Amino acid sequence: MPKSYLSEEERRELMAEGVSDNTLYAIEAGEARRADDMQTAWAWLALAEIPAFALLAAKRVNGADWIRARGLRTDTADAAYGKDWLDREI
Repeated sequence: MPKSYLSEEERRELMAEGVSDNTLYAIEAGEARRADDMQTAWAWLALAEIPAFALLAAKRVNGADWIRARGLRTDTADAAYGKDWLDREI
């Protein structure tokens, strides 16, 4: 797991509240960003399950290589658009 910027107490509270893994990853990424640690922020986001429509929007704005360079999970988009969606026009 990437470096955590949350205290153990903060993490326990979030887990007790029932936040999803994706929410926890987003919170961790935000904390890393506030600490100006963008490498760790992207590492947390790479663990998240990102909706297919959001990945498609990211591809259209930033390009396929941007998604690849950040190591983002593409499972949802692979299922929605086909395994080769990053390499073709949609």
